[in-house]
Amino acid sequence: MSKNKRNKIVADINITPFTDVVLVLLIIFMITTPMLSQHEIKVNLPKAEITETDDTKNIEVTVDKDGLVYLNGSQIHMAYFEDAVRNIIAKNPDKPVVIKGDKTVQYDLVIQVMDKAKKAGATKFALAVEIPDKNKPI
Repeated sequence: MSKNKRNKIVADINITPFTDVVLVLLIIFMITTPMLSQHEIKVNLPKAEITETDDTKNIEVTVDKDGLVYLNGSQIHMAYFEDAVRNIIAKNPDKPVVIKGDKTVQYDLVIQVMDKAKKAGATKFALAVEIPDKNKPI
């Protein structure tokens, strides 16, 4: 009983089709993943029915119409402002700096306050604005 080469039984597993499918799937994922993340905007919004502000969590800086600077309600000279903010931020580095600038104050003074706060280590800033009453005519 001689067997010719034609009827020989192959015991090896051919993984070439499997490799082709895996590579095609890899290419598809590599192309589609950047497309999914480009249009996504991540925003963590607080969930509450009634909102209340807790000013103790903020560093409040007020610049009045005369150009006087107040830090958390106390008047402070600009020469000492950076050190005072640095001391507050050292205790709680996540505190945002909320700047309440009078609308008649020079823009340059608000920028100076922001620069000094940034040098002191502040990373979060907000500019306070007054929301107009919808029932009042403009």
